[in-house]
Amino acid sequence: MSTRSPDPILAAALANVPSAFRSRLINAYVDLKKNFAEARYEGAGLAAGKLCEVTLRLLQQTVHGTFTPFGTKINNYADECRRLITAPTTSGNESERIVLPRALVFLYTMRSKRGIGHIGGDVDANSIDIATIARISDWIICELIRINHGLSLEEAQDIVDGISVRQLPTIWEVAGKKRVLKDGLEAKDQALLLLYSSQDSSVLIEDLCGWVEYSNPGMFKSVVIRKLHKKRFLEFDEETQSITLSPKGVDYVERNLV
Repeated sequence: MSTRSPDPILAAALANVPSAFRSRLINAYVDLKKNFAEARYEGAGLAAGKLCEVTLRLLQQTVHGTFTPFGTKINNYADECRRLITAPTTSGNESERIVLPRALVFLYTMRSKRGIGHIGGDVDANSIDIATIARISDWIICELIRINHGLSLEEAQDIVDGISVRQLPTIWEVAGKKRVLKDGLEAKDQALLLLYSSQDSSVLIEDLCGWVEYSNPGMFKSVVIRKLHKKRFLEFDEETQSITLSPKGVDYVERNLV
């Protein structure tokens, strides 16, 4: 899957953040906001975790002069934040040493303990939880802009508020059905997109045919599904009449359709 270019507005506002952190920080934040706008709580939770880990590493570099390498697990997130809070007063400004680490601990705890993007959370995620996570993330980005760009918090907020992250969803769920909203796709691509949106479970061919609105179920099975099965884009179980997207199918969708 290709790497997305960072948001140009945020890239300019965070230009003084070292490049090793900047694109990761921006991509995690934009992913979080996009998933929040589309009510995809699991995706927002995963992005919040990435935002926490990148921001902590940035603060480690600023305050300690070294950071946990990317690809190396941070074993105890709260302890690493406490190390920042107890650092000498000469190591970075007060926000980088004290305020931001405390905000990160709260954000990381919300993400991990409220069932958001984390298996085994204490309770199920809900709209208030995810809205809180999004708002704290806004503040963290605003504070980083303020520190690194010399702006007021209000000016930084204007930058964040001006970024549009809501996009038309590719799949629309309505009245127990799914519809592809992306125009101009052939039936096979619609089918793969719909299966991609249901990766956690198999889909009955009858349902998939109805979602695509293919007029002839028999032709749909022979012309669309069997051909995709032969190419190993999906697995069609004749006995259960169910379909599961394959890793090859996932790769195709992510490269070409989303």
